[in-house]
Amino acid sequence: MLSCYRFRLRTEIVRVAVRLIVDGLTAEHKCLKRGVKEVVKSIRRGHKGLCVIAGNISPIDVITHVPILCEDAEIPYIYVPSKEDLANAGATKRPTCCVLVLTKPVKGELGQEEQEKLLADYTHVVEEVKEVTASLF
Repeated sequence: MLSCYRFRLRTEIVRVAVRLIVDGLTAEHKCLKRGVKEVVKSIRRGHKGLCVIAGNISPIDVITHVPILCEDAEIPYIYVPSKEDLANAGATKRPTCCVLVLTKPVKGELGQEEQEKLLADYTHVVEEVKEVTASLF
């Protein structure tokens, strides 16, 4: 029974994370970084956000360093089942290995309403990720 609950919780987290990617993209203020190169560059520059990593990457060596960078920078990360779903959420035709949803836009400003909605979704996903990881260890 407990494992079934965890599976549902993870599915819900994935759905909310995908919605967060779509909201970050539709804000049109560059709150989304796509691909390993952009994500690593943003993490090293000190940008904060939520990292969403695809689980079906081959070879896996392409993304093995991303979770380590996220942990060093204290950035929460989550895995989604496929890179195609991640690309569809990010509105690209090419499959994407990982995406970083930023809490603040790199350029420009968000409206107060959009910023509050993005921040509320972000905090919800981060709290769920922390809850699941705490229950696993």
